Amino acid sequence: MAEKIIELKNVTKAYGDNVVIEDVSFYVKKGEFITFLGPSGCGKTTTLRMIAGFDLPTSGKILLNGQDISLLPPNKRPVNTVFQRYALFPHLNVFENIAFGLRCKRVENTYENDKGDRYTKKEKLSKKEISEKVKKALEIVDLEGFEKRSISTLSGGQQQRVAIARAIVNEPEILLLDEPLGALDLKMRKEMQIELKEMHRRLGITFIYVTHDQEEALTMSDTIVVMSDGVVQQIGTPKGIYDEPANTFVADFIGESNIFGGTVVGERKVKFCGKTFDCVDDFEKNEIVDVVVRPEDIHMCAPEEGQLKGKVISVVFKGIHYEITATVGKYEVVIQSTEKRQEGEVIGMKIPAEEIHLMKPKYTKNVFDGVITKHNTVEFADGEFECDVTQLYPGSHVDEEEYLITAEGEKIDLTGTEVTVEVGLDDITISDDAEAGGTTGHIISIIYKGDHYRLIVRTDESEEDFVFSTGDLWNENDFVSVIIPKEKIKLTLKHTEEKKK
Repeated sequence: MAEKIIELKNVTKAYGDNVVIEDVSFYVKKGEFITFLGPSGCGKTTTLRMIAGFDLPTSGKILLNGQDISLLPPNKRPVNTVFQRYALFPHLNVFENIAFGLRCKRVENTYENDKGDRYTKKEKLSKKEISEKVKKALEIVDLEGFEKRSISTLSGGQQQRVAIARAIVNEPEILLLDEPLGALDLKMRKEMQIELKEMHRRLGITFIYVTHDQEEALTMSDTIVVMSDGVVQQIGTPKGIYDEPANTFVADFIGESNIFGGTVVGERKVKFCGKTFDCVDDFEKNEIVDVVVRPEDIHMCAPEEGQLKGKVISVVFKGIHYEITATVGKYEVVIQSTEKRQEGEVIGMKIPAEEIHLMKPKYTKNVFDGVITKHNTVEFADGEFECDVTQLYPGSHVDEEEYLITAEGEKIDLTGTEVTVEVGLDDITISDDAEAGGTTGHIISIIYKGDHYRLIVRTDESEEDFVFSTGDLWNENDFVSVIIPKEKIKLTLKHTEEKKK
């Protein structure tokens, strides 16, 4: 097994109260091409910047070849970074851009005096050494003969190659690439993906790459680290992550997926879309699960031969396959096939047992810390909601003065009482009227689950998350208010819970 060159141990990065990276641990093997993949704002660039030394971790350690470098400045680390904005010097030609770092570099040379004593001196590189190194770097990025060209005359792809050459000319142990293809057009990006992978093979150094582009990650990487919300969701090979996603976020983010709610009904048997299927994952009977089926793993057949039967409602040609959407009762199923079907056609669908992937749902209910107010409402998640405080003391009631009277006749002022608040996934609705609910936030996640959407709304101040199901289609980043009926808010006394522990 290749040795670890970089290791992050329980690394957290916070800016004030804003936690960007939370308790992240993983390692990078020497010579590996590893990619941090995730949506914008997930923390992947911050992780890269901490490895480079531009940002320091709030807690945890970053090890280089087993040594703690958490507080080491960037210039003391054997890494070079290629940025999305290439950061080239417009007034210097290609040669001078690449040679810039070499001209600043000092190397230790060993000499021997007349008495035979050896001593070392830090010296600049000679013009010849610089020229040879630049020439070699230009060969690697396929830009021989471009030495005297002005940066302004180069295409985006050529400028990217110059930026890479400037980074590798210093012979770093690790090359960090922060969305380096983001500014290129689609055709150029695909070409550069192949070229970068080939450069990695020829150089043999460690590449750590950041992207939000799933295809880029799948095409180039030895290992992918999938991130969301500052947390590592899954680490694995491209094929391993695609075939066996760890959760619905990974399944939805990498490639296309059909995601359904299901129930295990027997040994390696799962029910979803109203039918029972054989599967290979072993879960407890009656356990609620998320079911993931890739569109290319659904095979169309005659209606009477399929495990499912549905009506085609959409056919879109995608260049290498057709994307066919069919309704099965209230569910929508997406199929990818080289065979065409017609809208309105009734088809059968078969799903092999090994292509049905079961996983434990990440969210089963919402749980918050709350406080009862003097009006017998409950404050939590940056808001205030009507609730039934009598559930805190069985047999109690609220008198005219809003005191709680227990079954034993004890009079209690609940103001300031700490409680745990539970709300079900089906008990929340949202509105674009900011005054309609008990709190407000922005939609940060939408996942379609066959017959409904699973949404996450995050409050702006304390960043509490509400997870819930809805049949309505919303857009990410929509600003909404959160509505929870009084009878759907379950309250438990904090001190009662502590006694149980």
